[in-house]
Amino acid sequence: MTPTLRRRIGFEIELMAPRGRSRRSLAYDLAGRHGGRIRPIWHQDSEPSLVPGLGRFLHLTQGFAVTRADGSPMCDLVDDITLLDGLEPRTAPPPGWYRVLSDDPRLMSLLREQCDAGAPLRHVLDPVAALWGVETEEIGDVVRLDDRTGVTVALAVPQGAERERPCEIVTPPLSENHHDALEELLEPARDLGFTIPQEAAVHLHVDGAPFREPQALANVIRLFAHWREPLRELLRTNPACRRLAPLPDELVAAADEPTFEGLRKAAHAGELTKYFDVNLTQLFARKPIRDTVEIRILPGAIDAGEIVNRAALIELLLDRCLDPEPFPAAPAGGVSGLMEIAAESLAQR
Repeated sequence: MTPTLRRRIGFEIELMAPRGRSRRSLAYDLAGRHGGRIRPIWHQDSEPSLVPGLGRFLHLTQGFAVTRADGSPMCDLVDDITLLDGLEPRTAPPPGWYRVLSDDPRLMSLLREQCDAGAPLRHVLDPVAALWGVETEEIGDVVRLDDRTGVTVALAVPQGAERERPCEIVTPPLSENHHDALEELLEPARDLGFTIPQEAAVHLHVDGAPFREPQALANVIRLFAHWREPLRELLRTNPACRRLAPLPDELVAAADEPTFEGLRKAAHAGELTKYFDVNLTQLFARKPIRDTVEIRILPGAIDAGEIVNRAALIELLLDRCLDPEPFPAAPAGGVSGLMEIAAESLAQR
């Protein structure tokens, strides 16, 4: 029997389309089944740069927002650059697939707001070119935008290497019927031949508000720091999953005598980013993009039951984090110890 989740949760589920299909294929299938619509959107990420002196490129890739017949959001389907295994790097880009590159986050925000993710490559940078009073330049199959002084603002380039195949399903926050809502997305994906990528993970975004209280936040830190290996064993974290790491030592130490300001300073000193086992950055952000705690260590899955079962365990452990008593620091009993804590939380509901 699948458990019932009680929290408001947003899900991110990483999948891979079969050759000949893409995340656009799933978008059209979902919209067709539910009388909805799709809208091209941008997904922003970064990648290492091969240009000397430039640490990273920021990029926008093409995704799709799917809405239901009544206009309510169903999901977004976007790229995930951590999904690489099985992609053919020498594959030429299919028609219409490209990305936009820049090296300044402020310019990237401008590009994201002004450029149409559904526009043809040759015209996608035109709205920003108009702001500078210049025209874009086509160099082979690349479109370049320079400002009036000749400094490059952005590039639009074809995207090959089968980058249309990775597909991260991003749901809106779900408050009820989590299993049915997920299966509504995953059944069509299975029907189209989508699979679980080698590096896949499932991420949970739970409401962050209850965990801004210092003791609750400290308990989350203690759970994911002191019980790291039992958690990964219990949840069967994918060892091939990228962008996971133990929480910074500074933050773990600050959880012993927590104040919010002390935890915030420790997070800064430990260079906390989203790419840890649990993403706490939004709790410390002055203007959070999403007011959530993101759990990042669930393995990839394409079955709603598997996802909900693991999410239910996380819920019970987070319930214990809201207890004013410190979360046990020593992982006595390993996985069995975690299961005992979860059982106690369930009994108190």
